[in-house]
Amino acid sequence: MKLKLDTLLRIFLWAIAFHSFLVGIGLILVTNDIRILFGFKPSPEHFFQIQGGVFHIVMAFGYTMPALSLKKFESMIIFTIIVKLCATLFLLLYFTFGSSNWIILVSGIIDFLMCLIAFILYKLFIKEQSRLKV
Repeated sequence: MKLKLDTLLRIFLWAIAFHSFLVGIGLILVTNDIRILFGFKPSPEHFFQIQGGVFHIVMAFGYTMPALSLKKFESMIIFTIIVKLCATLFLLLYFTFGSSNWIILVSGIIDFLMCLIAFILYKLFIKEQSRLKV
């Protein structure tokens, strides 16, 4: 069975949303013991960590919008690609000039792959849509 391109794009957008939701929950629930395990220093203050978690959950809802309706929320596909590109640049720059923590590099690579795959699927989707209109 061959999956249609729009179905692949929808599934991938759902995967991005699920990833963001899980990262958000993880940031909210992470303890100092887990922070140390991932190479970060313990912190008595968790406000920014929880804020980042809530932000990821909110973004997950934004990523689901085009997954529900590619046509209606097409601009949110572009937004998703831009967000993932910005996240990639931030994480790789932070890894290079801020903290050489391995999880930051891994996160940057994962965001880059999500950005690249979303971009490719979107470009193919646009091409297919223009072909269908002719």
